[in-house]
Amino acid sequence: MTRLLPVVFAVAFLMPVSTDAHHSLAAQFDITATHTVTGAITRMDWRNPHAWLFIDVKDEKGQVTPYEVEFAAANSLYRRGWRQDDLPVGASVTITGYRARDGSRTLTANEVKLPDGRTLFGGAAPGAR
Repeated sequence: MTRLLPVVFAVAFLMPVSTDAHHSLAAQFDITATHTVTGAITRMDWRNPHAWLFIDVKDEKGQVTPYEVEFAAANSLYRRGWRQDDLPVGASVTITGYRARDGSRTLTANEVKLPDGRTLFGGAAPGAR
């Protein structure tokens, strides 16, 4: 037993520990009303725990405002049918989701309408499918 104790401590010490706390959707985003934007894709980061889409949205005057759009994890999007070639840089997409409470141009996406007419579920909505 005394020889096993150092092994147990070594395994416990070497096990990865996650220090990232996951945020509450309602704490970070205003889920009382949806917001829709249409813009050109500038970048898509397929990563975990959240994938991120970056788009440039033009207003009526032609002013461009960059938006950041949060999704579920990349592997979750892939399981829902998303593919990396669905979101090429320059393509115009329409995002419906919830705005960040801090006033930034950040959304958490419910749906993304692609240029080919398909609509993909973003995975960050309350009661996610």
